[in-house]
Amino acid sequence: MQVLIIIAAVLISAVIFIPIGVIIRKKIAESKIASAEMEAKRLMENAKKEAENIKKEEIIKAKEEIMKSRNELDKEIRERRGEVQLQEKRIVQKEENLERRSESFEKREKEVENKLLDIEQRKKEVQDLFNKEMAELQRISGLSVEEAKTLLLSEVEKQITNEKAHIIKDLETKAKEDANKNAKEILSYAIQKCAADHTSETTVSIVSLPNDDMKGRIIGREGRNIKAIETLTGIDLIIDDTPEAVIISGFDPLRREVAKITLEKLIEDGRIHPAKIEEMVEKAKEEVASIIKSEGERATLETGVIGLNPELIKLIGKLKYRTSYGQNVLNHSIEVSNLARIMAEELGLDSKRARRAGLLHDIGKALDHDMEGTHVEIGVDILKKYKENELVINAVEAHHGDVEPKTLEAVLVQAADAISASRPGARRETLEAYIKRLEKLEEIANSFEGVDKSYAIQAGREVRIIVKPEKVTEAEMTIMARDIAKRVENEMDYPGQIKVNVIRESRAIEYAK
Repeated sequence: MQVLIIIAAVLISAVIFIPIGVIIRKKIAESKIASAEMEAKRLMENAKKEAENIKKEEIIKAKEEIMKSRNELDKEIRERRGEVQLQEKRIVQKEENLERRSESFEKREKEVENKLLDIEQRKKEVQDLFNKEMAELQRISGLSVEEAKTLLLSEVEKQITNEKAHIIKDLETKAKEDANKNAKEILSYAIQKCAADHTSETTVSIVSLPNDDMKGRIIGREGRNIKAIETLTGIDLIIDDTPEAVIISGFDPLRREVAKITLEKLIEDGRIHPAKIEEMVEKAKEEVASIIKSEGERATLETGVIGLNPELIKLIGKLKYRTSYGQNVLNHSIEVSNLARIMAEELGLDSKRARRAGLLHDIGKALDHDMEGTHVEIGVDILKKYKENELVINAVEAHHGDVEPKTLEAVLVQAADAISASRPGARRETLEAYIKRLEKLEEIANSFEGVDKSYAIQAGREVRIIVKPEKVTEAEMTIMARDIAKRVENEMDYPGQIKVNVIRESRAIEYAK
């Protein structure tokens, strides 16, 4: 029962105190809420205060920066304004200087204008004076201005012409002296270094016989042997009273050599009849062909000319049996080649081309008995056929003056050919032909009007002509020399070249009384 009372008491207490506890808790909660709200308000007010303070601080900082920038800007503006003021001062000074200069220039311009007016006035006065003087001079001289100019110019022209003539004459004389001196030195040096021997060939050859009985065997029965030899070789056999000798006569040295070798072989063999003669002639021709080839090779080796066509080498060798005025053409060609080479080396020219052209210059003479045309034309055709160098062909074509030489080497070949042909002992002429040539030379010179005397000198290599000064002027003298040279070329045959030397003597004579 007591327990129930306790329980009931507890329940009643619970019923009573629970609402009270709820109310108390509510009150406490409300109190806490109110306290929290107050705290929040306080915090918000504090935050607002701090924000305001920060805002104020930032505003103050911004104002300070603005003030600082404004001060810097003011300072820069003051500096710029100072510079502008300085520039303005300078500009003002320059303007003042320009104004002063302008005033000075205007002043000078006025002075110059005044001087120009003064000069024009004086010029006019001088011109008037000049015109008066010119009029007075014309009146005194009796010549107009144009006539005086013409007279003065003609006098000056005469003086200049005389001075030019003297200068040209002095220069030509000096050039000729130097050229002659140098040319003589080179030619003498070349001739000294080239001393080739030349044998004088004739139109006959002599074959020695072991005895006179051999003459009958050579003639043969009814002359059949001698006729066979003459027919096969194309030469004449002269069998006369000359003891133990037979003379072979013919103008072709090659045929004469074939006949000589044939006869020597027949005499050595002892059997002489037409069949044997024919056999020996063929052998002689083969032997001569071999000699021709070896002579051509010797010539190229001696002159140092390489790369020639084998046919050209044979033709060069054939020149061994060709003569010109008694001069062996092969030896002459070798000598010309050496002379041209030496002179080319002395002058610093192409010595290879010079010696090649010198060796080939007379190659046409190897065939001029068999072909129509001059040896120059034949030689040029042969060289073109074997595709020889064009400059070498030109030198060959120009060595007798048929065409103009294109190179200095061609001129040297001309000179070498003249030296080799005209040197003492190179060529052989009969006394009668020699005298006739000299007489003909003097006759041509004397036929010209105004010639006083003429002399053929230096073995006919030069004709010296003295003219009458009262009939032949200096200008006419030059024309006369050319005309005489042309006539000599047209009317005479001669080796080498002939110098035509025309002399006009001027004398001034006066008598003292």
